[in-house]
Amino acid sequence: MFDYLKAFSRNIGWLTESEQLTIQSKKVAIAGAGGVGFEHAVTLARLGIERFAISDFDAFEIHNINRQAGAFQSTMNKPKVEVLQQVLKDINPNCSIEVFPHGVSTDNLSEFLSDVDIYIDSLDFFVIDIRIQVFNYCRTHGIPAVTAAPLGMGTSVISFTPKSMSFDDYFDINESDSENEKCLKFLVGLSPTMLQKSYLVVPEAANFKEKRGPSTPMAVKLCAGVAATTALKILLGRGEVLTAPKGIHFDAYRNKMKITNLRNGNRGLLQKLTLKIARKIVLDS
Repeated sequence: MFDYLKAFSRNIGWLTESEQLTIQSKKVAIAGAGGVGFEHAVTLARLGIERFAISDFDAFEIHNINRQAGAFQSTMNKPKVEVLQQVLKDINPNCSIEVFPHGVSTDNLSEFLSDVDIYIDSLDFFVIDIRIQVFNYCRTHGIPAVTAAPLGMGTSVISFTPKSMSFDDYFDINESDSENEKCLKFLVGLSPTMLQKSYLVVPEAANFKEKRGPSTPMAVKLCAGVAATTALKILLGRGEVLTAPKGIHFDAYRNKMKITNLRNGNRGLLQKLTLKIARKIVLDS
């Protein structure tokens, strides 16, 4: 029989036993089970979370090998959510996992986020419209939401709560924007300091038009660590949580950490200038 307290006894010290039991009862929704999503889920399961809602419609492919924790030769062409479900059960057989094998959509959004204590965003970077819907649903229903982006060899983390600036006000993404413009606003909002830009040695590898970009395993690991720590603080109600318009960008390659504060989100004058420069560089327009 699985002994929960023994399995997670090494957490005690940084958590009290009663806090560990509080963590056990919480439910986390994670949209995306690839790079950051798989790492988020595994990290939170090892923290002691037992209740999950996970979604992804994709299967593992060879180009996932460089960074995705579930990508092995033995898992090629297997659905990511199935592999993740098996791994979570292997960590803790008592895990209760709701699986959404067709991804998150308008049709299943309320079911996906039902009875959830926190949402961890792990959707593909270039998936914007459903991401907006998820964050707006969380806002409306009082669900804290955290997004941790792998950028270069670092991570940028922004948290949204019912009392913080909203996702819409922060990123200023409009329905009339082109898909490239939406992605660009998301990027610039996530990374206003662009710490990673100076060491991108093959710029053409970041291709918005083809919806692909480079990513490293270090960044993915850092995402999971910072996002799980943020989730722990929110779920236990202790420790300072920086929420939008504030964010944290840590870059291990540059040995730098920046706390950003976009009081006007992407509507701010400096961000508008950054967007203008980014359009020229990224979109060549």
